[in-house]
Amino acid sequence: MASNPPIQDRMARKPQLSFWQIWNMCFGFLGIQFGFALQNANVSRIFQTLGAEMDSLPGLWIAAPLTGLIVQPIIGFLSDRTWTGLGRRRPYFLAGAVLSSIALVFMPDSPTLWIAAGLLWVLDASINISMEPFRAFVGDQLPVSQRAKGYAMQSFFIGIGSVIASMLPWMLEKWGVANTAEAGQVPDTVRYAFYAGAGVLLGAITWTVLRTREYPPETLHACDEAAPLDRAPLDRARATRFGLLWLGLGALGLAGVASQGLPRELYLLGALLAAYGVALLALNVVGRDNGFSQVMTDIYAMPMAMRRLAIVQFFSWFALFAMWIYTTATVTSVYYGASDTTSTAYNTGANWVGVLFAAYNGFAALAAIAIPAMASRLGLRRSHLVNVTLGGVGLASLPFMPNEDWLILSMVGVGFAWASILSLPYALLSDSVPAQKMGVYMGIFNFFIVIPQLVAVATLGYILKHVFADDPSKILVLGGASMLVAGLCVLRVPEPAVHAA
Repeated sequence: MASNPPIQDRMARKPQLSFWQIWNMCFGFLGIQFGFALQNANVSRIFQTLGAEMDSLPGLWIAAPLTGLIVQPIIGFLSDRTWTGLGRRRPYFLAGAVLSSIALVFMPDSPTLWIAAGLLWVLDASINISMEPFRAFVGDQLPVSQRAKGYAMQSFFIGIGSVIASMLPWMLEKWGVANTAEAGQVPDTVRYAFYAGAGVLLGAITWTVLRTREYPPETLHACDEAAPLDRAPLDRARATRFGLLWLGLGALGLAGVASQGLPRELYLLGALLAAYGVALLALNVVGRDNGFSQVMTDIYAMPMAMRRLAIVQFFSWFALFAMWIYTTATVTSVYYGASDTTSTAYNTGANWVGVLFAAYNGFAALAAIAIPAMASRLGLRRSHLVNVTLGGVGLASLPFMPNEDWLILSMVGVGFAWASILSLPYALLSDSVPAQKMGVYMGIFNFFIVIPQLVAVATLGYILKHVFADDPSKILVLGGASMLVAGLCVLRVPEPAVHAA
């Protein structure tokens, strides 16, 4: 394999990288998504096995998005200011890989539901430590003209890793491993899949750490191709006004939930609004030069493209979170007629969900090969519109297929949307972010992945019980509609000139 070219101290423009150089820098995402795919396809199953009720699943999943909300901006801020013998981003790749692997080993052996929920928190935090710098890594290493290709390569490895990880329990059953267990025990198919995932995650990220180099900070600054930020920094007086506004809105939300006797998960939304208000007010107390003040100022001063992408990401990730939480319940009830987690029918259906998740990730890997050419022809925005529209139709069709085998067809659309969501918004974003703030803005961009997931956690259980009469299939239809809205919203995002159709 080719090695990276010698790094000059200063240059006017980053050089084009070869196929194998991009391959090496993205290979670690194979391991990251291996861990995420095991989590997404099996955590609801683990929770239900340990006694969770279906309408409590969103609340138990709260660890995943809330951890990302906290961890990613911190890691982004720190990695922007790190330079070690391993470089700028790679120390975080390696640290997150070690911690994630440990969590994967212990999670399927959780003795109680709350220990499993706690380990989900540890697992998601650790994966985020590795994942956030990987997004910034592409922006660091590649010129603007190659970034769509770099993020598409990440999507390719995400697809390949997810195919194998999602199918592991199903494959292990075919190889004779027990797929059922006593009440309260996770089947061996799931346990062994998690053990294998720990090794793959650590190995893939170690490959990227050893096979890549990084540009030093002075070179990155000399090669910066982004336009200056288009919004003035947040001053203290404005921070006070906005802080009081958001704190008041949060307080009203909390009071409304309490007075109307609404589900406790809805407290989360009010608490998030109030917490943002408190953070803005805190700018009047803390100094100007610390990390907290700088991150809060960067949030306010984010580029226009990023503010508009926030809406696109909201509707996209709300749909995805609905799918991850309720596909198992939908498939097992609609196509297998089972809700008893100890039954053969339920576990057969749950394994088929793993195959379906593998299928959409496989289709995503194929779509990732086509996305760079699509972006060159149609532009980033219209390409994303096409892909998420396919995803919305595929997701909404899941409850209506003639039988479970036809669900593979639904996964074609979901796969195209997944590949696009994991690549094109980042290409649109990275072209508008200064090099010295690439890490922190990639971390802040994660807010717009996390917030819709938190909204889903806070609302889907209530919607399921009080609007959809405990029919999880209708949640998937809602998710499909949400993805269609995301496609329309992307048309408002500025198109970088280098990608304009």
